[in-house]
Amino acid sequence: MAQRHTRRRSRGPWLRAASAAGLLCAVLAGCGGTSHVVVSGSAASPVAVGVSGSPGNWSKDRLERALSEHGGTSRQARATPSNARVGALFHQDADGGHFCTASVVHSPHKNVLLTAAHCVHGGQGGSYASDLVFIPDYRDGTTPQGQWPVTSIVVDQRWIASSDPDLDVAFVTVGQVGGKNIEDVLGANTLGVDKGFTNVVQITGYPSTASAPISCFNRTEQQSQYQTKIACTGFPGGTSGSPWLTSFDPTTRTGTVIGVIGGYEQGGDSPDVSYSPYFDADVQSLYNQAVDQDD
Repeated sequence: MAQRHTRRRSRGPWLRAASAAGLLCAVLAGCGGTSHVVVSGSAASPVAVGVSGSPGNWSKDRLERALSEHGGTSRQARATPSNARVGALFHQDADGGHFCTASVVHSPHKNVLLTAAHCVHGGQGGSYASDLVFIPDYRDGTTPQGQWPVTSIVVDQRWIASSDPDLDVAFVTVGQVGGKNIEDVLGANTLGVDKGFTNVVQITGYPSTASAPISCFNRTEQQSQYQTKIACTGFPGGTSGSPWLTSFDPTTRTGTVIGVIGGYEQGGDSPDVSYSPYFDADVQSLYNQAVDQDD
């Protein structure tokens, strides 16, 4: 069975937002080999993955006004240290074409990425992807932060058995480049679980037809018992796996990832509304397995 690496989307160039959108974007998230497969099984005890800080010192009225006027409109993401932690997944190398998005999350071994499960495993009747590389901060054919080989894939066994959209989350590890771990080079955001369904988040991802990432901010809402949704224009195929970042700390330039584009309809059948599985104890357990496999 052929794997479906991209969400079912086909349209929508990004739009450039007004200056207030750029300001809020900066406050939220600084805008602007052969795979060794590990399959998830039983739960493990949780680890602390919180992050300090808040979305800056904006007043509630100012935040609400910015959301009302500019929330949900995507634009090209600026090259920043925060956005450099987001990258495109390729087959084999930069010449292979990119099909999904992933991002660096903090881990003890400093080598873990977060993406959507359907990006790296075909689900029921499918198989694991192989010969993948992660290229962070990919722009216009350049690879300024290197090409990082994916060395293992961790998805929930229930995703493999039934393509359960509530479990469309994956963690992958990457090998060293130049003797360094990826988190040592780029830093990392932290994983957040049980943060509720209503948050203001920044999403950054790579459309498969574009040569640079796009970003959008808006408030999330609950779609179903285990799904969250957000209205953001112009997130087509290739943006699956894009991180949903909140609680950005402008001092550390890090935030908390509480979702990825995926889940319901593999992220959505319209480029203007995106979905994510709710990050709860199942996602925490999956993260623990990705971390524990290197111990």
